[in-house]
Amino acid sequence: MKKIAISILALASANAAQAQPVAGIATDSTRAANAEVAASLPIADQTDFENAKRGFLAKIAEDKILNEDGSVAWDSRQFDFIKGAAPDTVNPSLWRQAKLNSIHGLFEVVPGIYQIRGYDLAQMTLIAGKSGWIIVDPLTTPAPAKAGLALANKTLGERPVVAVIFTHSHGDHFGGVAGVASAEDIQSGKIEIIAPHGWLAESIGESVIAGTAMNRRVQFQFGTALPVGTTGHVGGGLGQKLSSGDVALMPPTRSISKNGETLTIDGISFDFMDASETEAPAELVFYLPQYKALHTAEVVTRTFHNVLTPRGALVRDTLKWSKVIDNMLAKYGASSDTMLASHHWPTWGSDNVQQALKNQRGIYRYVHDQTMRQANQGATMHEIAENIGEPDFARTDFGVRDYYGTLNHNSKAVYQRYFGWWDAVPAHYHELPPVEASKKYVAAMGGARKALAVGKKAFAAGDYRWAATVFNHLVFADSADETARKWLASTYEQLGFQTEAGTWRNIYLVGAKELREGNNVKNPISTANAKVLSGIPAVDLFDAMATRFNPAKMQGDGGIIRFWFPDRKEAVSIDLSKSVMFPRGENYDITAVGSDTQITISRALFTKLLMRQAKPLELIQNKEMTISGNAALMAAMFGALDEVSSQFDIVTP
Repeated sequence: MKKIAISILALASANAAQAQPVAGIATDSTRAANAEVAASLPIADQTDFENAKRGFLAKIAEDKILNEDGSVAWDSRQFDFIKGAAPDTVNPSLWRQAKLNSIHGLFEVVPGIYQIRGYDLAQMTLIAGKSGWIIVDPLTTPAPAKAGLALANKTLGERPVVAVIFTHSHGDHFGGVAGVASAEDIQSGKIEIIAPHGWLAESIGESVIAGTAMNRRVQFQFGTALPVGTTGHVGGGLGQKLSSGDVALMPPTRSISKNGETLTIDGISFDFMDASETEAPAELVFYLPQYKALHTAEVVTRTFHNVLTPRGALVRDTLKWSKVIDNMLAKYGASSDTMLASHHWPTWGSDNVQQALKNQRGIYRYVHDQTMRQANQGATMHEIAENIGEPDFARTDFGVRDYYGTLNHNSKAVYQRYFGWWDAVPAHYHELPPVEASKKYVAAMGGARKALAVGKKAFAAGDYRWAATVFNHLVFADSADETARKWLASTYEQLGFQTEAGTWRNIYLVGAKELREGNNVKNPISTANAKVLSGIPAVDLFDAMATRFNPAKMQGDGGIIRFWFPDRKEAVSIDLSKSVMFPRGENYDITAVGSDTQITISRALFTKLLMRQAKPLELIQNKEMTISGNAALMAAMFGALDEVSSQFDIVTP
C-alpha cells in the first residue's frame, strides 16, 4: 500500500512538472538565482541613496503630467510600489537601481546648477545664467519639460530660457524642446539652440530613416506596453521609463566644432569637448570652470551603457569611448568637484569623480580588449560573450553594472564592429530563414509532441535558455500552436525575472506578453508627427521616403521629378526609375530643363500631404499646389511607396 501511495505521489509530481506554469510566479530556479545575486553584491550600501536625495528642493505638485490632448505624459505615482526588499520576480540589483531612479523632483547640484529628475528616462539640467536659464537636454516629450521648468521658476524665481543645449542626437535629450522653447523665440534669436557638429543629420538618421523599425524595437527595449509592477516593468536601468507624447525636432542655431570650443553663454563659461562616436554619433560634454562641475552628457552615467542598443543603431566604438573618458579624466578630473550627467544623480568630491571616471573608462576598455583578446585566439562571438567575465571593480561599483548595456551583449557588439555578423563558421554563412529552419528542427526532434517534451524538461531543470530555443522553434514552425506559445511565454518570463538589465527584462517580458495577448500595442511616443517632419531638410525627408520605394509597385518607366518648396527655399529632384528612387538636393532654377514633372508646394502643406491631412486634388483646385509636365509621374512615385506600420510581428513569424 505504501509503494502504491509513493507511486501515485511520484506520478502526481511528474504531471505537475508538466503543467503549464502560472504567469507571474518565480520558479525555484529563479528565486535561487536572484538570492545568489543579493548575496554577492553590497546591496545594502546607502551611499548612492544619499547622493540621489542630496539637494532636494521640491516636487511637481500634480501626480499626473498631461499632454496638450489630455493624455498622460507621466504619472509620478506609478513607481510607488518600488520599496523594501526585492520581490522574487525582480533581480535584487535591478530593484536597487529602480529605487534610485524613482527618486524624483527638483534638485540643487550646486548653487546655480539644478536638475529635474525622475519625470522621464533622462534628466533635465538648468543652469542659472546672468539673465535666464540655460537648459541642458529638455527630456523626451514637451509636457514633463514644461512642468519641470515651471517647478524651477516657482521654486527658484522666474527666469526666461535663453539657451538650450542638446548634448547628443538621441530623442530623450531633445524631443521635449517645445516644452521650454517656442519656434518663434528660436527663429527670432531670443533662444539659442546649441548642439554638437553633425547633430541634425544623426538625429534624422535615427528618427526618420530607421524610425519605423526602431519604434517597434523600442517597445521591447523600454517595455512601453508592459504594466508597471513587480511582474512587469520596474525600470530601464538608465532611467525609469520614457514619457509619452509627441516629440519635436528643432534644428540647432549653433554647432560645436569637432575640436571643441570655449563659449560664454549668458555670462557662464562653457568648455565644450567633442565626444562624438561614443554613446552617440554626435555628442559633446562640457566643463563649467566657475562651478568646477563636469557635465558628462550620456558618455558617463551610473550604468554600463549599450555598445549596440537593442532598438537598433550603428555599433559604437568602445575604444574611442574609453579614450574620450580618459581625456575627460586628464583634462577635468582633478579640478572637478562635481560630476553630473543627463541620467541618474551627480557625484560630489574630486576623488570620487576621478574614481568614477577611471571605472567608467575601465569598463569600456575591458569589454573591448577582452573581446579582441579572445577573438584573436579564434573564439567566436557567442563563445566570447559566454566567457567575457567582469572586471574586479564591477563587484563594488554599481555604476558600471549591467543595468542598461551588458557585458554579454556589448562583447557581441565589439565583435560585430570589427568582424561583422559572421563568426567565420561556414555553416552560419548562409543559414535557412527562421520558419524553414524551425520546421526542420522540430521534425528532426521527432515532431511537435517530442520537441515540446524536450522544452518542458529544460524548463523544469531551470535551463531557460535552452527551453526558449526549443519552444521558439515550435512557435516558428507553427505559430498557431497555443501550447508552445504559452510555454515560450513562461520561459521568457523567468528569464526576465532573473536578469539584472532593465533592457533585457523588458525584452523578455514584452515577448511573453505578446505571445499571450497578441501584438496589439499602440506606441506611446510619436516621431512621425508634424513637429518632427517639419524640422527635417527636404532632401533628407525624401531619402526617408525612398526607403519605402517598392519596385514591384512602380508603374511606367520613370523620369525626373522636381519639387520646389518656396516657403523654405528648398528644391529636390527625384531620379525615378523602375527599381530606384534617388533624391538629390539642388538649388532650384525655374528655367532649368531636363525634368519631366515640376511640383511647387509649401513644406507645411507637403507635410500635411504626407500625413494624409490634405488631398492632392483639393490642393491643386485651391491653387496651393501646382504641377506642370507629366502629372502621372508623381502619382507613380507615391503609388510605389509602401504603407508601413511599426507593429510588425517579432516573437511570432
